Amino acid sequence: MQITVHAAKTQLFKLIEAALRGEEVIIARGSEPVVRLVAIPKTTFKIGLLEGRVTGPGPDFLEPMDADALDLWEGGR
Repeated sequence: MQITVHAAKTQLFKLIEAALRGEEVIIARGSEPVVRLVAIPKTTFKIGLLEGRVTGPGPDFLEPMDADALDLWEGGR
């Protein structure tokens, strides 16, 4: 669907709904297409994504670092 900027101003809600349904919405100045209106895909965050794939004990972040590792973190070589 191609629509002019002037018409898009008055029909923005309808254009957003069309883009959410997957329709291609092009906004044009006169007859020249200048903008494509697209929906932003929804992303989901899944907790436990690596559950069962990572084995063994993880690092203990409450234990002090050894001197060599601490030196690297502090910019030493």
